Amino acid sequence: MKIIPIITAVIVLAGLYMVVFERDTLVGFAGGTSGKGVIATAEDTTTEDVAGADESLVGVVAMHSVAQTIDSAVILRGRTEAARQVTVAAETSGLVISEPRRKGAFINEDELLCSLDPGTREASLAEARARLAEAQGRVPEAQAGVIEADARVREAEINLNAAQRLSEDGFASETRLVSAQAAMEAATAGVQRAQSAVASAQAGIESAQAGVAIAEREIDKLAIMAPFSGLLETDTAELGSLMQPGTPCATIIQLNEIKLVGFVPEADVSKVNVGAMAGARLTSGEQVQGRVTFLSRSADELTRTFRVEVTVANEDLAISDGQTAEILIASDGRTAHLIAQSSLTLDDNGVLGVRTVAEDNIAQFMPVTLLRDTAEGVWVTDLPETIAIITVGQEFVVDGVKVAPTFTEAKG
Repeated sequence: MKIIPIITAVIVLAGLYMVVFERDTLVGFAGGTSGKGVIATAEDTTTEDVAGADESLVGVVAMHSVAQTIDSAVILRGRTEAARQVTVAAETSGLVISEPRRKGAFINEDELLCSLDPGTREASLAEARARLAEAQGRVPEAQAGVIEADARVREAEINLNAAQRLSEDGFASETRLVSAQAAMEAATAGVQRAQSAVASAQAGIESAQAGVAIAEREIDKLAIMAPFSGLLETDTAELGSLMQPGTPCATIIQLNEIKLVGFVPEADVSKVNVGAMAGARLTSGEQVQGRVTFLSRSADELTRTFRVEVTVANEDLAISDGQTAEILIASDGRTAHLIAQSSLTLDDNGVLGVRTVAEDNIAQFMPVTLLRDTAEGVWVTDLPETIAIITVGQEFVVDGVKVAPTFTEAKG
């Protein structure tokens, strides 16, 4: 039997006895004082700490901020739209006799899109021109009749004057005078008939001219031309297709200028003016610039928003119709403060604002209006020109609490 394990066990048992049954004696021996003294010292320390805490201030981090003038902008979500788009349709009937042009092709103004079979229209034009020539030939004949009728009137007038003198002198009978008067009336009626014939001939000319114009117009309708330069959005009508009035020949769009279309809320419509500079970022990442060319004065009945259009150059036709765009429209500059987003807080009513260090280092809540969110921070307004804004610790103070601020440099 070994003696060392036995001695070790005795020592352990003695230690356990002292810890369990003689604890006060052991503590007094170790600390050099009694347990009562230790307790009294702890109580004195706690009372002093509480008294010091009541006299201390709430420490916060703040910054002095000076308002700056920034260019405010109205930000919209919109789309691109072709400057002009039209579906060119037939105005008359006929078979297409031209080869079709394929969609995507560039078309110049007045370039042929569809050509229709003339049919009997050339013959109708020749007939109308013949009628015009015939009507024009009747005019000299009618004018000659007017001259002849005028001569008869003068002859009848001479005979009537002679009969009146002879009747007054008693050398002619009353019958001769009446006969001369009847001849005069007949001659006058002849003049009226001749003049009517001239007017009828003139009317015939005008009618024939209208017939010629109609026939020529029908022939002009056979060639369907591009109203402006642009791109074909659809194929032109296929060879052999039967066209009726209103049948589409092709759709053409103009993209050398493009419109950015967005809808402005009621709250921002007063910030947008025709002629204002505007820019946009397309989904492809491309950025473009232009000017506001249209602002609707009538709100949409459902959304209560106002249509706005920005015209930008697109000479290389890189921008297509219908692309999504984020539009920024410049408006008058405003004074604002640039602060960290973490400096924003809410009051008990849920109003967005910041905590500030007022006079005598008193915490004060001030509401703000958020203008813009950037990578450097947020721009807010509705604050004084210069102000001390609490950036750290604003959530741990309320209005009227005195703070001990530590100031840092403002963003700029």
